[in-house]
Amino acid sequence: MQRLLAPLLALLLAAGALAMVVPAAAGAAACATPWSASAVYNGGAAVSHNGHNWSAKWWTQNETPGGAAVWADQGTCGGGGGGPTCNYPDWVAGRNYPAGSIVRYTDGAHYIAVHENPGYDPVISHWYWDPYTCGGGPTDPPDPSGFVVSEAQFNQMFPSRNSFYTYSGLTTAMSAFPAFAKTGGDTIRKQEAAAFLANVNHETGGLVHIVEQNTANYPHYCDRSQSYGCPAGQAAYYGRGPIQLSWNFNYKAAGDALGLPLLTNPWLVQQDAAVAWKTALWYWMTQNGPGTMTAHNAMVGSRGFGETIRSINGSLECNGGNPGQVQSRVNAYQRFTQILGVSPGGNLTC
Repeated sequence: MQRLLAPLLALLLAAGALAMVVPAAAGAAACATPWSASAVYNGGAAVSHNGHNWSAKWWTQNETPGGAAVWADQGTCGGGGGGPTCNYPDWVAGRNYPAGSIVRYTDGAHYIAVHENPGYDPVISHWYWDPYTCGGGPTDPPDPSGFVVSEAQFNQMFPSRNSFYTYSGLTTAMSAFPAFAKTGGDTIRKQEAAAFLANVNHETGGLVHIVEQNTANYPHYCDRSQSYGCPAGQAAYYGRGPIQLSWNFNYKAAGDALGLPLLTNPWLVQQDAAVAWKTALWYWMTQNGPGTMTAHNAMVGSRGFGETIRSINGSLECNGGNPGQVQSRVNAYQRFTQILGVSPGGNLTC
């Protein structure tokens, strides 16, 4: 019986039909997590590739161990003590994958299906797949929203946030704008999420303030030249929410787009977390503001974080208007991209 099982097992493994974790052979160092072309590694990061462990000398992405000077060879691996190595089947386009399936992508990285799918590309379809740390489970618990920022990372970004600004409110609001942080590759998606949250951080003092703090400004946000006027009152359209929505015409436009009565009831933005996040995403995704493009298009078009500042505050901060405020936004963006493990890219200021 054992003679029959051994050849059968070998055939199943060769065909990729059996996914299993195989303990490393004794006598060599245990293999670190396999290198991934799409992952970002900081100095000191350990990976395995082609039977060797490697250590990153400095920040790197998409530089192959053994062919790039950034990687220092730490010797052969495949043995004892450091945990198992993975032997999951290669991903196949068009093959049905139930939730929980684990596959090896073409770049050597592993992914776990968080939703059943008919063979969507793991690098493109983040809603359906999460990165999987070989032998150790997903990098973060699967998030049904498919957001590139986990709740733990969100809390790390905003340690003093007001309890009003919930993570669930944000992920609920994202359903109104499905292209947000889900356009382009993993790097672009993470950069856009970091850029949005960095600007939000600046506008709200770290997600602390729900409404504009300078109450003297409140009566100034009523433009009575609009045919609909200010039905909620002269001083009702002050800044609220993550990007501090203000002016009666912005409440009218956001309300129309979102199907909410914000012109007559602007207080909804400070009472409902999902509504507050939706207004911020509405501005980010659809409004050029004082810039020449939406903040979303600035990030997915690789125009840089600085262009998002222009779309939010234009000449008030850009072109020397207030370099200190610009730098505050940039500092937050760089901190958030570091938390997400992605490079901030260029063109950071305006």
